[in-house]
Amino acid sequence: MAEIRKRKKNKAKKLSPLMKLFCVAVICLSGWLMFSVAKEVVTTVRLRSQLSDAESKYAQVKAENEKLTDQKQKLQDPDYVESYARSNYNLSKQGEQIFYLPEDTSK
Repeated sequence: MAEIRKRKKNKAKKLSPLMKLFCVAVICLSGWLMFSVAKEVVTTVRLRSQLSDAESKYAQVKAENEKLTDQKQKLQDPDYVESYARSNYNLSKQGEQIFYLPEDTSK
């Protein structure tokens, strides 16, 4: 009787070849799914980083566009163009003299 119990325990512990194949298949499938999820997480992190970089560049370009649009509107005014040319290029009116004053270095 004790011998019959030992045989039943040994049979219960052994897996059939089909069950072994099923376990290997489940382990392989689980590994593949975990790899796929990890790959998607890495891709998502990389894309979020690229998105934040693109948003910061967009903000810079938008600010520069506003500045240039403002400058374009100012350059439509002849008085502004005249004062801009006189200050940046040292142009003078007929008979006018330009004096250069020394900078105040006492500050």
